[in-house]
Amino acid sequence: MKVLVAEDDPVIALGLAERLRSLGHEPIGPAPDGAAAIELALATSPDLYLFDVEMPHVDGLDAAAQLADKGLRRPVVIVTGIEDEGLIERSVANGVSAYLTKPIDTRELQAAIALAAARHAELVHAEQALEDRKVVERAKGLLMSALGLSEQDAFRRLQQTARERNLRLADVAARIVEQQSLLTPKN
Repeated sequence: MKVLVAEDDPVIALGLAERLRSLGHEPIGPAPDGAAAIELALATSPDLYLFDVEMPHVDGLDAAAQLADKGLRRPVVIVTGIEDEGLIERSVANGVSAYLTKPIDTRELQAAIALAAARHAELVHAEQALEDRKVVERAKGLLMSALGLSEQDAFRRLQQTARERNLRLADVAARIVEQQSLLTPKN
């Protein structure tokens, strides 16, 4: 896994990079601050962010949020030397998947990376399920309107077509939505 390290203390940054290598990961960086981490992430597209919170210019939480806004949301493991309840709450609010306090043990780092990756995968899966549900609902509405079907009959038709063509329900629905002009009568 490619892990972007952002840590303003060069000794800690090199130690984190070495630990990542020992765990079989490819460290990227380290970036000395959040602004540099953003540039590095845009250039390298890492799989996970390992960010210190307290850094000059842009802190680790803000860097992760800015990257998510740019379409580069990844699992985030936050590293900090301070124990602050407000920081923990801010981390949770910003979608941080794991939180480590310095000094960092290699086993804790490995567990945090695994946890962050698993939580991120669950989030991506849930978001895809929601998008799939939206497109199925839209396709049902189109079928109901165009063919005068009940909601239940429109759903059955989608299911039957998916089975017959060995496709996912959401894929059949997406095709109906894409081809909706074929369902509407021309004047």
